[in-house]
Amino acid sequence: MKKQINIAIVGLGQVGIFLYNEINNKKKDIELKTGRKINIVGISAKNKNKKRRFKINKKIFFTNPLNIIQNKKIDVLFECIGLSDGISLRVVEKALKNKINVITPNKALIAKHGDYLSKLAERKNTNLEFEASVAGGIPILRTIKEGLATNKIHKVFGILNGTTNYILSEMEKTGENFNKVLKKAQFLGYAEPGNPKFDLNGLDAFAKVRILSALAFNNLISKKKCIMEGIEKIDIKDIKIANQLNLRIKLLGISEMINGKLFETVHPCLVGKNTYIGNVNGVMNAVITQGKPVGESIFQGEGAGPGPTSSSLLSDLLSILRGNKKYPFGISYVKRKIVKPFNNNNYTNSLYLRFEVKDKSGVLSKITNRLAKFKISIKRIIQTPDKKNNKATIVIITHKTSEINSKKCLSVFRKDRDILQFPTLIRLY
Repeated sequence: MKKQINIAIVGLGQVGIFLYNEINNKKKDIELKTGRKINIVGISAKNKNKKRRFKINKKIFFTNPLNIIQNKKIDVLFECIGLSDGISLRVVEKALKNKINVITPNKALIAKHGDYLSKLAERKNTNLEFEASVAGGIPILRTIKEGLATNKIHKVFGILNGTTNYILSEMEKTGENFNKVLKKAQFLGYAEPGNPKFDLNGLDAFAKVRILSALAFNNLISKKKCIMEGIEKIDIKDIKIANQLNLRIKLLGISEMINGKLFETVHPCLVGKNTYIGNVNGVMNAVITQGKPVGESIFQGEGAGPGPTSSSLLSDLLSILRGNKKYPFGISYVKRKIVKPFNNNNYTNSLYLRFEVKDKSGVLSKITNRLAKFKISIKRIIQTPDKKNNKATIVIITHKTSEINSKKCLSVFRKDRDILQFPTLIRLY
C-alpha cells in the first residue's frame, strides 16, 4: 500500500462528524502506528451549510457522494449514512467495484446485504470492515474472527443496544415512566432525536444478532422470521415488580446453535440481579460467547454514542493501513453455509405474566385453570388489589413452557371481559 492514503467520509451525522474530527486530530498518531499518511479528500452529506458539532472543510464537500468516487482517488471510504438500502448500498457497492476499501458502522446494511457485499469485496480483493456495526467500541467481531478463530462457538448473547439498556436502567433507578426516560435519552444523544423506533422495537439489536451469527457459526446471513420484541411495552410497574423479585429487565440478543439448527432472537428478559448480565447498566453493552475449548468469554463496553463507534471505525482503518487483507466474515464466501432454522415454537422459557383484572371472585381461578389447560404450571403468584378502582394486578411466574403453548394460552384471554388489558409477557433467562 502506498504511503499517502486518501480517505472519504460519506454521512456527517453524529458518528460521521465525530469521526471526521478524530481523523483530523489523530493523523500523526496514525502515521506513527502504521507508517501511512492519511488525508481526507472528500466528505458528503445532504446539507453543506448545516450547523455541525465540528467545523468541516467545505472545499472537499460533495452533495452527491457517488461523485467523490468518480472524481477523487480514494483508498478508504467510510459509509456513515446508516440506511439498509438506497444511497448507502449504492455508495458501498460502487466503492468496492472500484477496489476502494470500505469501513462502515451500518448494521442494517450488513445484516441485509452483507453476503452480497462480502462476495463483491472478495472478488475485488478489497476490504469490507464493519467492526463498529456491533456493540459500539467493543472489538467483538475482530475477536471472533481472530482471537477465537479456532474455537467452536455454539452461543453468542448479550446486551447489544445501549439505548434500550440506558432506558431500562434509568427507569429502575428513577422510577420514571418509559416516555419520560426516552426523552432524557434523546436529550443526552443516546437515542435518535427524531424517530428512535429501530432501537426501541428490537430491530437494531436483531441486525447485530444476525451479523454475530454469521461470524460465530460461519453461516450465510439468515433471512428467516424470528422472535423479535422491543421494550416499548415495558411498564414502570413491571420494573418495580421485577425489583421485588430480585430481578431486572434487560433486552437480550441471543444466537445459538441447537441440535445443528440456528436460533436467533431479541426480546426483553428477566435476569437475576446477582448475575453478570443483570449488572450491565446504562449505555453499556455486553457480549458473551460460549464455545470450546475456551469456555465462556465476556466482553463489555459502551455501545451507544459517536465516541465508541469512532473507536471501532479507526480500529478498522488501522487494520487496513497495516496491509491486512481479510475475508469480511472470517472465511471465504464460498465456504459459508446455509443453516436450517430452529423451530421457534419449540423455544422454552419460564414466563412472567402480568394480568390487570377486575377485582372479583373467580378471576384468579379462571386464569390458573386456563394456564393448566395449556400445560403451563405455576411457580409463584403475586396478587395486588386496587380497592379504590375495583381492580387487581396478578403476576404469575411459570415453570418452563414452549413458545407455542404460551401463544395459544394468552390468545384465549383477549376476549375475556374480566381481563382489562392483554397480559404482559416477559421471558425469564
